[in-house]
Amino acid sequence: QIQLVESGGGLAQAGGSLRLSCAASGSIFKIANLYWHRQAPGKQRELVATITGDRSTDYAEFVKGRFTISRDNAKNTVFLQMNSLKPEDTAVYYCRMGWGIPWREYWGQGTQVTVSS
Repeated sequence: QIQLVESGGGLAQAGGSLRLSCAASGSIFKIANLYWHRQAPGKQRELVATITGDRSTDYAEFVKGRFTISRDNAKNTVFLQMNSLKPEDTAVYYCRMGWGIPWREYWGQGTQVTVSS
């Protein structure tokens, strides 16, 4: 059973930084695409950042220039470095891992990020 466990969430002030981690089990990690999503209260879950198996990255417009996604295949871990945080970044952040045909994916349980003004 593949599991993803997020950590690193917490409380930050506006303008501050946090680094989220998501540790995954399973050797498939090395070729999988990895994603960070977030869901604020009363809003739909939205995609924040993507890193593919070949380390190509993509970001939502609202985090470009502030957030950086990276991966460490030796540790089966994906990171989200969040800088210049804003109160509107407050949400539960989830990691997702996906691969293959047919497509398979797994989600983490989420970690709360709260940014105070």
